[in-house]
Amino acid sequence: MRSARIDPTFSILTTAYMTEPYLAETIESVLRQTRTDWELIVVDNGYSDEMARIVSSYARHDTRIRLIRQENRGVGGGVVAAAARARGRFFCVLNSDDLLMPEFCERVGAVIDAEPGVDAVGCDAELFDDRTGDLIGTHQRSIGFKKRPVVRHRLTWTEALAGRIPYYTGAVRREAWSAVRGYESSTATPEVEEDVVLWLCLVDAGFDVRLLPDRLCRFRQRENSLSHDPLQTEAFEQRLERSFTVVAQASGTPGSLAAAAPAVRRLRYNQSLRRARWAFTDGDISAARTAARDAFEHRHTARAAVVVASLALAPRTLRSLHPAKQRLTYTLRRTTGRLTAAGRRA
Repeated sequence: MRSARIDPTFSILTTAYMTEPYLAETIESVLRQTRTDWELIVVDNGYSDEMARIVSSYARHDTRIRLIRQENRGVGGGVVAAAARARGRFFCVLNSDDLLMPEFCERVGAVIDAEPGVDAVGCDAELFDDRTGDLIGTHQRSIGFKKRPVVRHRLTWTEALAGRIPYYTGAVRREAWSAVRGYESSTATPEVEEDVVLWLCLVDAGFDVRLLPDRLCRFRQRENSLSHDPLQTEAFEQRLERSFTVVAQASGTPGSLAAAAPAVRRLRYNQSLRRARWAFTDGDISAARTAARDAFEHRHTARAAVVVASLALAPRTLRSLHPAKQRLTYTLRRTTGRLTAAGRRA
């Protein structure tokens, strides 16, 4: 049996609810860490016998893995429960259907060891298709940032408000986590994204947050995920926008709301383009035109201008091209994902 260290560097906090088919793979990704001073606390958020059985089957052989059982209190409530039992110096949130790359603890730990004053370390992540395993994007690109971050650079309040938010899984020093109340502050504020609020609060409070360019996590995009459901997507985007505005309003830093405006505009721009695409797919050309014009109002981009012009002048031509574009995009994503996976195996 593998024994837990008294004071692990990393406490990995995992909330599990209706993810029984994925939990074992998540635990295995933690067990494959090349740096071993971690503990994994899994919260069975709903008294699932199968969830408890899966965790217990690992915990019997490795005391670094622990199980907490409680009624369903949501993701935030589960993370809060795990944090209350954590013994590590740094807290890392990991959803029960997502994965860590084997080098996560090692790469993040190297930053912490080299610069003891660093309070939190974020990273990039791969977004992958649950059915095929193909890479479909990265976290940094999904939030509109193509330039690789430099780990020596301390994340600024202006950058964070502009939308440069790390992937939800990172490492936050225990004292910094407690100072901003971890996920407790967001559970007390309805309709926000807990991880976004946490990162924003850390930077606003003056903690030293660094960003690694490495893709050290894998985010599973499931067939029933919010990206496939218009109503869930709209609700998520509204929570994301509210996260920025709530923290900016609460900040004592002058100009915070103005600094958050670009991120809010980008969110509304993407939302309007998505509405235009959905309306167009449903055959509602009028609604698609309105949404496209809204997108152009939020951000005067060439992409929005082309969509507005195409819907105004040649919607039939656009309709005939749309399926072909979708097939091409899907093929390119699959090819890129397979090449990336092959490169990792080589």
